[in-house]
Amino acid sequence: MKDPLIQIWRRGLSITITVVLAITLSACGPAKSTLPSRLVVPTPSGPATFNYPLNSSAYSVFGYIYDSLLRENPYTSELEPSLAESWEVSADGQKIVITLRDNLKWSDGEDMTVDDIIFTYNQIYLNEKIPSGAADILRVGETGQFPTVKKLDDRRVEFSVPEPFAPFLRYAGGLPILPAHALAESVNTLDEDGNPVFLSTWGTDTDPDKIVGNGAYRLESYAQNQRVILQKNPYYWRQDEQGNEQPYIEQIVWQIMESTDTQLLNFRSGALDSLDVQPEAYPLLKPEEKRGKYTIYTSGPDTGTVSLAFNLNQGRNATTDQPFVQPVKSRWFNNKQFRQAIYYAINREVMKNNIYLGLGALKHSPIPVQSPYYLSPEEGLKTYEFNLEKAKEILAQEGFKLKNGRLVDQEDNPVQWTIMIASGNKIRAQMATQITQDLAKLGIKVYTQPLEFNAYVNRLRNRNWETYLGGFTGGFEPHGGYVIWSVDGRLHSFNQGPQPGQEDIVGWKVADWEQQIDDLYVQASQELDEEKRQELYGQAQQIIAEELPFLYMVNPLSFEAIRDRIENLEYTPLGGAFWNLYELKIEE
Repeated sequence: MKDPLIQIWRRGLSITITVVLAITLSACGPAKSTLPSRLVVPTPSGPATFNYPLNSSAYSVFGYIYDSLLRENPYTSELEPSLAESWEVSADGQKIVITLRDNLKWSDGEDMTVDDIIFTYNQIYLNEKIPSGAADILRVGETGQFPTVKKLDDRRVEFSVPEPFAPFLRYAGGLPILPAHALAESVNTLDEDGNPVFLSTWGTDTDPDKIVGNGAYRLESYAQNQRVILQKNPYYWRQDEQGNEQPYIEQIVWQIMESTDTQLLNFRSGALDSLDVQPEAYPLLKPEEKRGKYTIYTSGPDTGTVSLAFNLNQGRNATTDQPFVQPVKSRWFNNKQFRQAIYYAINREVMKNNIYLGLGALKHSPIPVQSPYYLSPEEGLKTYEFNLEKAKEILAQEGFKLKNGRLVDQEDNPVQWTIMIASGNKIRAQMATQITQDLAKLGIKVYTQPLEFNAYVNRLRNRNWETYLGGFTGGFEPHGGYVIWSVDGRLHSFNQGPQPGQEDIVGWKVADWEQQIDDLYVQASQELDEEKRQELYGQAQQIIAEELPFLYMVNPLSFEAIRDRIENLEYTPLGGAFWNLYELKIEE
């Protein structure tokens, strides 16, 4: 699984929506799976919050504690009912009427109704005082208007948009619904700064009994840096054909293990029931399948991205009145030719072969190759194969030169910076090491700064970094990435503007090409003709490949090892191993 900003669910349609439409199973301690109805899975980091709209971390429990109105079929990606019983779309595609199932309950036993849907959208997702990635993807058209949501009766709700919006149904049906009875007071009560108390509600220090959901599990306990324990929700709506309550597995233990090496050791010892298999571990684990009583599954190339990003923000910190990036470095970073030269100097073929043992492919675009909207190099996408001489040539043209073996700029400033990475991720650490070695051949000194995951996310959020190596989840529907490409988007990390509730940033500038990408994504979301949508996303990919806000690295093949004692497992490339968690059983 990836880092936050985006990368939240492995198979996702979008960076935000897939957080709900799929179950992410990722989580240090030797909690061996001894109970027949307990599933133990690892995660590199604990949750950053239990408040879904405020979450920007890749590692969260929301897939366990929430269901969405609709969900994707894990074989076809077609939408099918979940909390909703049915839906109707108007002929012009601008109205959707969703009918809720009868007798739904929250995990505390309270009734779930259409009023909860109205509350969730109108008072949380569309509330300008609550910063949420959901708002970014729900904006419609060039004016950025939001959908309107209104109650028709006790079980029916109507969503409408002012103009055609291609991903409308997936978004209307894909976001979690939150409990009005538990959260309305916090939304309507303002603190001394005039912000909703909701912004400090349901943090990781909250009593687990107060966290209310509608998914298959509810929060039982959280021990920081150790584990999250989730217990079967007794009020969950699903039943099998014989009328037995689902899910069958009583307990999920989300074990926090920052190091991928620690995860591997615990899996091999039998302490874990699943493992995201890193490429270097595949040759070790594959021959042991039968003896270890597990199976390794693959969903093909990872649909997410891992990239090196430069901080292009030219603004100043309002508290310190200091620039986010030193002006000298900001001039380098904001030079497109400089970014291109750096990309040419990184030997990604060596990265693929040494780090991923050849089990991967070079990444060129934010849109996965499996998506119909992907623009291939054969169709005109610009690519950057390793070419050290070309990198040197570009830098020389831009006034950079070698001095005593070090690359300096026109003013003799030595070219150096720091790459921020999340600690514990061995692959990212190896990537950062190779990048520093490759760039040293240009005379550039690069330092690596590993940070605990949530500290890493906070640095990104506060714009306090020079470059970072991180990842986003990807999806077949590109508009899910609008939260990244909108100039006002919450995940527009390479040039993060002011977010709701924040002061304006002095000196913050939006480049013309940034706005062009934003505009193309908006136009594509309005276009219902699939060929025209492909053309628009193709244009956006060409600009991204030219301007390089992200230097994409390598897409590995995805492998997941699952214990054979888990029954009813149906692994699919779209849904992964646990899309039908409610049907799974532990062999006694």
